[in-house]
Amino acid sequence: MLKYIFFIFLAYFLYQLIFKVILPVYRTTRQIKKGFREMQERMNAHGQSASNYQQTNHQSTPEKNKQVGDYIDFEEIKE
Repeated sequence: MLKYIFFIFLAYFLYQLIFKVILPVYRTTRQIKKGFREMQERMNAHGQSASNYQQTNHQSTPEKNKQVGDYIDFEEIKE
């Protein structure tokens, strides 16, 4: 009799573990991975269009405006 109670308790514990811990963690992990994949795809699509813009914008700037060295030309803006 004690053996049957132990198996019933074990089955109930496994049921609770699977449906309240393992399955939600699995679903959440899958959702997060899907979200990261979608974000990465959006960033790649946006990055390609931004790099195309930078390439066209970079080609139109004259070479004499480029600064060589560690310092950047800085102008103070008065508000």
